[in-house]
Amino acid sequence: MTSASDSQMSVLFTRFPLAKGRPWIGHAVAVVATLAACALRFALDSSLPTGFPFLTFLPVVILVAFLFGVGPGVVSAVLSTLLAWYFFVPPPNSWVLSDTSVVALLFLVFILAVQVVLIHWMQRANAALDAERRRSDELVSHRETLFKELQHRVGNNLQMIGSLIALQKRRMDDPAARAALDEASRRLGLVGRIQRQLYDPAGAQLSLAAYIDQICRDVIAASGRDGISYEFVANADASLPPEKAIPTALVIAEALNNSLEHGFGNGGNGKVVASVARADNKVEIIVADNGAGLPAGFDIMQAESLGLRIARTLAQSLGGCFTLEAAPAGSGTVARLVITNELASPPLPA
Repeated sequence: MTSASDSQMSVLFTRFPLAKGRPWIGHAVAVVATLAACALRFALDSSLPTGFPFLTFLPVVILVAFLFGVGPGVVSAVLSTLLAWYFFVPPPNSWVLSDTSVVALLFLVFILAVQVVLIHWMQRANAALDAERRRSDELVSHRETLFKELQHRVGNNLQMIGSLIALQKRRMDDPAARAALDEASRRLGLVGRIQRQLYDPAGAQLSLAAYIDQICRDVIAASGRDGISYEFVANADASLPPEKAIPTALVIAEALNNSLEHGFGNGGNGKVVASVARADNKVEIIVADNGAGLPAGFDIMQAESLGLRIARTLAQSLGGCFTLEAAPAGSGTVARLVITNELASPPLPA
């Protein structure tokens, strides 16, 4: 809060001096304000003790110099000196000066000069600060533009490679080879889509819940399966370091693809529920379906599926584990990714 207020005040100060393109306004204000200070000094003359000839002039010079710059400040300072000298420095209403009056008048000149010079330096420093702030804003904007363009191009290149693999698949006669190329193309396409939305130029961490929800929606949309309903449940949230985002997304994508391909078959309908929960220093991401379920005696450690082996390996690289088990209700499958340490950081602020 304090930082924002300081920034707003700093921006406000850079607007001074006022009327930079019309100096006559500042000079006119300087003359009028100084004459007003003189009139106020006359009005207070009977109520002030002896020895305050400059009382009303000092603040006016400061105000004029601050609002309109050094030129009007000098005009106000000179006019204030002459008016105070003639009307209020003993003997009043004359240009005669005693030794004491000379000292007082020199003191006034010194004080006014210091005020004008300090205000001028402050305004120059504010102008330089404003120029530097503008340059910094331009650099930040340029950096963000380049960063987004880089991310977009990386994503495009990955998807283009996936498309080339898909084209190469057409030349293959071996069903296993075609299936392997299909999987590689799909994974590259997924990484390409993730890459476009992944990193923040400022280094901010991602919301795990929002990220998992978006990944699941992307995978279902890419599958072209209209008969699959989807629900997301955010029981908790956590921050996701950018370097952990792609492995996490790939594990969840593999779990979801397993539900789509094996749980519901080629044309089957069903429901997928994804959720994120926290327990102590662990984050649990679940993808559950109401499909055909797992075959009897299924053991994920013995599974020959490349996708499941990739999911287990990526989960270990995240400092967690990936499991696949039958749904408690007896129909469907529950894929569970449990992660500790870095992903289990405190929840993001609301």
